[in-house]
Amino acid sequence: MSAAYETFRDLHKSCFVMPNPWDGASSVLLAREGFPALASTSLGIAFAMGVPDGRAALSREVSIENAAMIHRLTGLPVNGDLEDGFGPSPEDCVLTVEASIKAGLAGLGIEDTTANPADPIHGFDQAVARVKAAAKAAKGRILLTGRTDNFLNGRRDLDDTIRRLQAFAEVGADVLYAPGLPDMAAIEAVVKAVAPKPVNVVFGPGTGPVPLSVLAAAGVKRVSLGGVLYRHAMGSMVLAAKRLREGDFDIMKGMPTSAEITKLLPQLG
Repeated sequence: MSAAYETFRDLHKSCFVMPNPWDGASSVLLAREGFPALASTSLGIAFAMGVPDGRAALSREVSIENAAMIHRLTGLPVNGDLEDGFGPSPEDCVLTVEASIKAGLAGLGIEDTTANPADPIHGFDQAVARVKAAAKAAKGRILLTGRTDNFLNGRRDLDDTIRRLQAFAEVGADVLYAPGLPDMAAIEAVVKAVAPKPVNVVFGPGTGPVPLSVLAAAGVKRVSLGGVLYRHAMGSMVLAAKRLREGDFDIMKGMPTSAEITKLLPQLG
């Protein structure tokens, strides 16, 4: 049992924010701001490499190495955003769990997605079998999040979402997660349905951001940001580009300097 795993597990006793860096600089800057744990973002990695997110465009090796880099640079517990576990079978998910443990990750998520836009969600029994196999491999070694992406794929069925999360909890998932829940009532329903297992939400309800205190009062234990920070960075770049195109070069305010970031990185030689 690793110290990172134990630290990460214990963080779920209260509500905390777990932001998602995508490269070395974003990792060390977020660590400097005092967050207790970080997570990778498949969207950030995929978009940075010029490929779509969630379409099996990233390999297991690339994704886990990115998450492991975040851990090496920061020393913080890191949760790997590892999509569908890199294959349709329970055995694929076990391989992903074992590789994540070997890489020093504190946690990982397994989604019920298929990477097939025409049929994006695994059937119930297959989804549960995949999480069950992953949970057996993960038990006491790495924190496993069981995740259903119903709402992200247009399947706005809260009953089926809760049924899946409850089944994931029953077969051993440590944390439950359904991104894209539409409102606080849905979040509260999920928390109640899987209690006492902790629930992760991404950013907040679909109706818009709410304070962390509201999510904590609803029983949420972990708040991740997915690709929000990456898209925020891209938004800042677009705004800067518009100003540059108009001849305005006064875009430096608030930016960390290269020397500032360099001091946070491991020094060579």
